[in-house]
Amino acid sequence: MNVVETRGLAKSYRGKRAVDRFDMHVAQGDIYGFVGKNGAGKSTVMKMICGLVTPTEGEVELFGGARAGGAGGAVCTGRIGALIEAPGLIPNLTAYENLMAKALAMGVVDASVRCREALELVRLSDTGRKKVKGFSLGMKQRLGLALALIGSPDLLLLDEPLNGLDPEGTRAMRNLLVRLNETLGITIVISSHVLDQLDRVATRFGVIAHGTMVREMTADEVQAECGDSLRVRTADPARTLALLEEALPGAAFRAEPDGALSVSGAVNQAAVAQALRASDQTVLELSQVRRDIEDYFVELMEGGARVQAEAPARGRGGACHV
Repeated sequence: MNVVETRGLAKSYRGKRAVDRFDMHVAQGDIYGFVGKNGAGKSTVMKMICGLVTPTEGEVELFGGARAGGAGGAVCTGRIGALIEAPGLIPNLTAYENLMAKALAMGVVDASVRCREALELVRLSDTGRKKVKGFSLGMKQRLGLALALIGSPDLLLLDEPLNGLDPEGTRAMRNLLVRLNETLGITIVISSHVLDQLDRVATRFGVIAHGTMVREMTADEVQAECGDSLRVRTADPARTLALLEEALPGAAFRAEPDGALSVSGAVNQAAVAQALRASDQTVLELSQVRRDIEDYFVELMEGGARVQAEAPARGRGGACHV
């Protein structure tokens, strides 16, 4: 079951599209890494999912049926915890008092116990009477996550939760998110510019560019495309490609602009070297290459931006079913 599904989602501000024909699929139990440049529309999408912003067009389907903002919308939004842009904190209250204010407003049973549990989870239980206005940026981020956990949500929407965290805090936040997902079954959508950290927790990815979904893929698919490959350059590239395709049927080949071949898949360097030696190819280069995950996502985002820029103008009519 998809916990979140959007179809043809769009949002315009003063005639300009911030989100355009956006389709997204978040399955139950996912840690969904939401990747895009600043201004790509990530925060706007998250706001529409949790009901903070009304779409111009399209629909958001939550938990396999109910529409956000429609008949059952209040029930759905009560199952969502969100930390979008900046945490909504009351600066003159303590961490505990901030949590209690939300818990009491939501009618949470055993509010005091639930708030102390949330503070313990995010490692803020020792802040005592210290006012939130004296917190560091990282502490505010962790308190924002604790606020999102009040009410025991089934879905967490986290917009850049790693901002302001030092390496130790980043690792602790990462481990906490995995624990929430694995032990409590909470589905998590998390956007972050720290792609190497996102890669360590996400089970599925969605890439957005200029308000449009470029691609959705599993973590295994990302690893396969960013995995080790061999760079092969010979005196006769065309002949080399034909020989290797015959000798290595489990491999994938890609021609590089300088005439080299990129060989990936079920292959190793020794097998390629043996195939070239057996056919008397003159080898100019044979090296192992690992594709950087940041480069991979940047290529996807830039490719999506080009497609969006080249797309012909389309009609913008249509009803909003949200």
